[in-house]
Amino acid sequence: MRLCIGLLTAVALFGQGKAFILENYTKYEYRVPMRDGKRLFTSVYIPKDQSQKWPILMNRTPYTVSPYGPDQYKEDLGPSTILGKAKYIFVYQDVRGKHMSEGEFINMTPHKAVKNGPKDVDESSDTYDTIDWLTKNLPNNNGKVCTYGISYPGFYTAAGMIDAHPAHVCASPQAPITDWFTGDDFHRNGALYLPHAFNFLGGFGKARPEPSLPPKREPFDHGTPDGYKFFLKMGPLYNANEKYYKNQIAFWTDMMKHDTYDEFWQSRNLRPHLKSIKPAVMTVGGWFDAENLYGALQVYKNVEKASPGTKNMLVMGPWRHGQWAREDGDSLGEVKFNAKTSLYYREFIEAAFFDFHLKGKGKMELPEAYVFETGTNVWRQFAQWPPAEAKPMTLSLNANGALGRTAAGTGFEEWISDPAKPVPYIEEVSNRMTREHMLDDQRFAGTRTDVMVYETEVLEEDLTITGPIKNSLLFSTDGTDADLIVKVIDVYPDDLPENAGYQQLVRGEVFRGKFRNSFSKPEPFVPNQPTKVEYEMNDIFHTFRRGHKVMVQVQSSWFPLVDRNPQKFVNINEAKEADFEKHRHRLHRGSTIQFLSLPSSSAQR
Repeated sequence: MRLCIGLLTAVALFGQGKAFILENYTKYEYRVPMRDGKRLFTSVYIPKDQSQKWPILMNRTPYTVSPYGPDQYKEDLGPSTILGKAKYIFVYQDVRGKHMSEGEFINMTPHKAVKNGPKDVDESSDTYDTIDWLTKNLPNNNGKVCTYGISYPGFYTAAGMIDAHPAHVCASPQAPITDWFTGDDFHRNGALYLPHAFNFLGGFGKARPEPSLPPKREPFDHGTPDGYKFFLKMGPLYNANEKYYKNQIAFWTDMMKHDTYDEFWQSRNLRPHLKSIKPAVMTVGGWFDAENLYGALQVYKNVEKASPGTKNMLVMGPWRHGQWAREDGDSLGEVKFNAKTSLYYREFIEAAFFDFHLKGKGKMELPEAYVFETGTNVWRQFAQWPPAEAKPMTLSLNANGALGRTAAGTGFEEWISDPAKPVPYIEEVSNRMTREHMLDDQRFAGTRTDVMVYETEVLEEDLTITGPIKNSLLFSTDGTDADLIVKVIDVYPDDLPENAGYQQLVRGEVFRGKFRNSFSKPEPFVPNQPTKVEYEMNDIFHTFRRGHKVMVQVQSSWFPLVDRNPQKFVNINEAKEADFEKHRHRLHRGSTIQFLSLPSSSAQR
């Protein structure tokens, strides 16, 4: 089933405001005991209206539940203004070891599938114990709890719905972290997302020796707005500690010790534990979320696979990280979506989900997949994701830069990859991972000799691509390691009144070549030997309109978004200056991208 949404009636963007909250809620602060005796600081806002019992909406976070003090109130409650005004009991908790909560903080707390006693704790048990205490001790609650959270709080939501408390009736992990080595935040397919990891951990990673109010987080001073220049001058990764962190950021130091997918990373992989989930689940993500797009898709897919009886729902909009909760969602960067997508989500999807499961309102007719189709800019509804009617399609990277339905030509394209002159990931200057780079104009990159460009003829009808994209590349190098970056791009016509000729990035992903057979056991390339490198990119749902073209760019650096590969088979986290080598790479005929396409009969406009 597919639904086209027209204009949306405007909904106020502003929060409830402190005056509304003071008038309608009373704040309490508790130190909730866990089974091992540690107490977690918990801030609770209870409606003053005693005419009925209220359900609980809970957010567990490592980012602080401030303001602290029973007479200090938030400006906004809940995941949205709509829900804040609808009246719930809102609960905010500092997770174990953060800010005012006791215990030791562990990044991406490993889940313990077997618990042998009260000392065996994780985020599942802490969530269970919190819900048990809340339902037994909070006045006027109706015994139903839903959890929610974006990004790191999304991880706590996903981890907390494992082995759930009976009162835990629903959960909404939004942009949740699931695996920090293969796809979320700090790594993509084994390659480090350098500015994101460096900038985030520089503040968040500082130690807290005992419960205390959160310190003011000062951004790292790069000394220049030019991240390309800063990180290139920093040199090899070990210099981050040598020059800046001085081993004072514990998780960065740990990360540098674990350059493969070993037990350190595997234990922090939440995906295998997302089974037999009892609460109803609504996972939310953004097609252009540079941080946790992978996590949202993986939570949905793993719950779907391992919890067949669970009400499991996926919502994907045209959003950057968390944009659905904070903005109109009518545009991102230079791309317009012609609809206030975030407002629509908050009113007609999120509020409906919580109201149904916590208050019994509505008929819960939300579909399994409620997804925004970019390119045509409409919401669609499907009974499953990817859609059942989608069919496989393959495009071949052919001779003379052609991208076609059939393979044509022989030979290869070749380029010189120089770690001293890596391909920039954006055209503008920034020392951070920009919010808009996932749909930025790629014309600047296609002019470089170390970026291979392939494109179709002008499309005579719409082409709708859905689900994951699978790259199958026949690659060789005269070195022993290399990165491969594939970018799928929508080329706009040159005669448009706006964004003429724009080359919109639709999906781009890196793969570190030494991990082509195993993330745990890397292997060098045999110099000059053509080798298959196959990997899957995150799902998309995009229509390339009639008159547009599909373009694919292939390159071997994407800096400083991705750390530099020395192109020599070494532990990159310990590589020295002398290890960085210039090498010749070749992409051979037989390389393809594969995806799912909706047949034209299913995609009529």
